Amino acid sequence: SFFRARIAAASTLFFFTDHLSPMQYSFNCVVFDLDGVITQTAQVHRRAWKATFDDFLARHAHGPSFVPFSELDYLSYVDGRPRYEGVRKFLASRGIVLPEGETGDHPSSDTVRGIGNRKDAAFLALLEADGVEVYPSTVKLIHDLRAAGITPAVASSSNNCELVLRRAGLLDLFSSRVDGVVSRELNLKGKPDPDIFVVAAKLAGSTPEKSIIFEDAESGVEAGRAGHFGLVVGLARANNEKELLSHGADVVLPDWGSNTLSELEDWFLDKRRKAL
Repeated sequence: SFFRARIAAASTLFFFTDHLSPMQYSFNCVVFDLDGVITQTAQVHRRAWKATFDDFLARHAHGPSFVPFSELDYLSYVDGRPRYEGVRKFLASRGIVLPEGETGDHPSSDTVRGIGNRKDAAFLALLEADGVEVYPSTVKLIHDLRAAGITPAVASSSNNCELVLRRAGLLDLFSSRVDGVVSRELNLKGKPDPDIFVVAAKLAGSTPEKSIIFEDAESGVEAGRAGHFGLVVGLARANNEKELLSHGADVVLPDWGSNTLSELEDWFLDKRRKAL
């Protein structure tokens, strides 16, 4: 397939061009999650998930048994995961069993895939109404990486990754993008499995050991640890520093802020030294 051919070509390219990486840095690729790292669309996903699940729960609850979808539910069961997997995880947490359904199920269908499609429709409606906001410090970091000859890549569970990046005017900054569409094409597992990050690094001509991950989800930093990446940076957008550290982040920040590539290099080398 097209994507398998690109991976093979990128791996070959890495073999011949690794020595061209900037000598002042020990890593040559940074893989970014999208929602909550590059763009402020994690909040849009939260709103879409809450509206979708609260509607479902209210219709199926009996009397006072309705317990709305919470921030903890979002972080524990759906954040960073492929959409249908998020539906399965959350429903299981409430002891609710529904038919799986089909990918083409109408959003009004009370199946796993119907609910997932309902959430996607809600997300797209919010995106259309509100547009896409970015995290300026992350965008600056991406430009700094490109100026230093380090390849930025993006890995996301979302089927809407390309749309969001285009709306934000950032699509052309990434030579490597692995999203929900690519994951289906290559039959990749979603977070917390490391597949999407590993493939994104390979498409960028790198390897996990020479790459860094930026993530805001617990399932994402867990994937970084499982993939043996050179460094996993967690962004605690939800005041979840402890959770990110316990799930696999090496460094946790509230935002990239005014940090520098030199600091990223120091953290990368410090982790490597501790592993010896």
